[in-house]
Amino acid sequence: MTTIAVPAGPAAAITEIRALAGRRLRHLQRAPGRLIGITMNPLVMMLAMGYLFKQAFVIPGGGDYLEYLMAGVAMQVGLASIGPTAIGVSMDLRGGLIDRFRSLPIGRGGVLLGHSIADLAASVIGLVIVMGAGLALGWRPHTDALSVLAGFGILIAFIYAMLWVGILLGMVLKTPESIDAVGSLVLVGLSFLSTALISASAMPAWIRPVVEWNPVSSVTTALRELWGNPGGTTGATFATENSGVVIAVTLAALLLVTTALSFRRYRKAEN
Repeated sequence: MTTIAVPAGPAAAITEIRALAGRRLRHLQRAPGRLIGITMNPLVMMLAMGYLFKQAFVIPGGGDYLEYLMAGVAMQVGLASIGPTAIGVSMDLRGGLIDRFRSLPIGRGGVLLGHSIADLAASVIGLVIVMGAGLALGWRPHTDALSVLAGFGILIAFIYAMLWVGILLGMVLKTPESIDAVGSLVLVGLSFLSTALISASAMPAWIRPVVEWNPVSSVTTALRELWGNPGGTTGATFATENSGVVIAVTLAALLLVTTALSFRRYRKAEN
């Protein structure tokens, strides 16, 4: 029986991940429609709520609604990335591409890691498009460059965690139709059950604890603070005053769970 040696060591693993991520990015160049899926909803929200109808929204404490909205719109890039990533993984599984990767002498973790890195690059491109549109409409950060960059760092970490949610969905769900339904539900549900679009004070009292502890609310709160945009918060709770702690704990837990389950599912499919 012939044994195929799997390259070992960090250098070999990095080379494999780069090659797999490059394949995914080349596919994006040939079919850039994924960027439409990532940017369409955030851009529509920005144009409709932040530009056309912004006079209809009042922020507690005052301030420009477009500047309040931009953190939520930026966060939606991460939520909108879940569906396209899940569909990409599902199509690779259904088309037999993952099976061909398994037959090659490459590390088992490289396939999913390469997928996540390539999709992160695509999501960052989508984020640049959305933020550029916001700048064109009049949004501006009002803090120093380090704080602005820190905000984008949190945002990229959030997007990467959402990509792993998409990878897990793609490994579990079988059809693009079911993935699209779940992805849309996550995008709409987590956006409206958070402070991404409106302040928690404008919502019924019984739902406010859910909104305040939603990690999406913590991300948008941190972004507004780091960018110097209106916060719209009216009450002091642990979640609103310690958004950094909530972000660190929830994103770390989410990444740990989704990556572990995704790799487990990948290994199980081999047997």
